[in-house]
Parts: sequence; structure tokens; C-alpha cells
Amino acid sequence: MNFPEKASQEIEAVFFDFGGVLAEEGFKQGLMAIGAASNLDPQKFFEIAERTIYTTGYIVGKASETDYWNAIRKETGIKISDFDMRTEILHRFKLRPWMLRTVDRLRLKGYFVSMLSDQTNWLDELDARSHFCGRFDAVFNSYHLGKGKRDISVFSDVASILGVSPESCLLIDDNPGNIARASSLEYKTILFSDRNSFFKELTILEVFSEEYLKSMFSDDEIG
Repeated sequence: MNFPEKASQEIEAVFFDFGGVLAEEGFKQGLMAIGAASNLDPQKFFEIAERTIYTTGYIVGKASETDYWNAIRKETGIKISDFDMRTEILHRFKLRPWMLRTVDRLRLKGYFVSMLSDQTNWLDELDARSHFCGRFDAVFNSYHLGKGKRDISVFSDVASILGVSPESCLLIDDNPGNIARASSLEYKTILFSDRNSFFKELTILEVFSEEYLKSMFSDDEIG
């Protein structure tokens, strides 16, 4: 296949986070809703649940979902069922169509585009419903890797798997800690906050030219 010439000659591989970037952040918002429904401080409940997904090992496939929910119930005293809690989270992971179109455009321009997400078996379930993983050249999920982005070595690992240097990689993530760890390995990074600043960052990094963006996206999509 003949690809259009890449706008950036330095970047070879682009990694997208899932929740908060490719999709709305269902994990945090769902957990805060669960906390509120249980008459607990939503932010504190989220912090407990976020910590627990790491301490149980569920996020890296070393514990089951049931183990995770049981650990949360033990620490917080909530009485909500596994089904109701997972439903609160999963339905909030709403894919961003404009971001998926960006993935498609990057691949058309010859970049190797992957997903790099600290996720569980939930990502597999969401893909079974919406079939978005096929739009990527590779999907790296902490649940299957056995390692998440809190472990700085994961960034070297995925670059090595793709056969590229960390210096030629771009990470797009909404977590400042992940951005800092990747940057320390000389990844190029974009801390995602909103659509308009995201597109501006892509032009600064010369991934897309302004002219290309205007030709592929409507004015209301690029700001």
C-alpha cells in the first residue's frame, strides 16, 4: 500500500490512551456515581477504587473482577452488586467519533497507530460491542500485558515490540503521570484535555499540517 508522506519525519508510532482520550472517561465518572449512590464522598470513593484496582492486581490480570468488587465492598461497606457497578462504568465509556477518525487519518499517512491502555477485560467487552480495536495496528492492554503505565518499563516494552525507538514514539494520554514517565524515556507526548488544543498540538509536532486538518475535518471539529 502506498501511503501519503508523513507530516512528521521524526515520529513513527503513535499511542492512544482509551478512557479519557479515545472515549469518555467511564471509569472515574462511573465510580463517582457509585459513591454518590452509596452516600459516600464521590471523590474519596473513586480514589479508593482506583487504588484498589492496582493493589488487587485486577488491572494487570492478576485478580478477577469479582476479587476487585469484593475488595471495594470490604473497604467501603457498599452493598451494590457486581453487575450494577460494572454497568455504571461500562455505559459511560462513549467513543469519540472524531478521535477515531483521527486514528484513521494517522494510519493513512503511514504512522503505526496503537492503543496503550491501563484497562481490564472491560476493554474486550467494549470492543465486542463497538468493534473499534480493528482500527488500530496494535492494542496494548495492561490486563493482557501484565504491566501498566505506572511501570515506566512498559513504554520501552511496547516500542521494542513495534521495533521503533522511544524517541520516535508519540503518546496521547490524559494522565499527567503517564505523560511524565513516557517523556522521561524521550517519548514525544500530548497531554489531552480538549479537542481544539489536541489538534493544535498535532500541528506543532508536525504530525498534521493545518491544511491537512482543514481538508479532512470540518471547521467545528478543529476549532
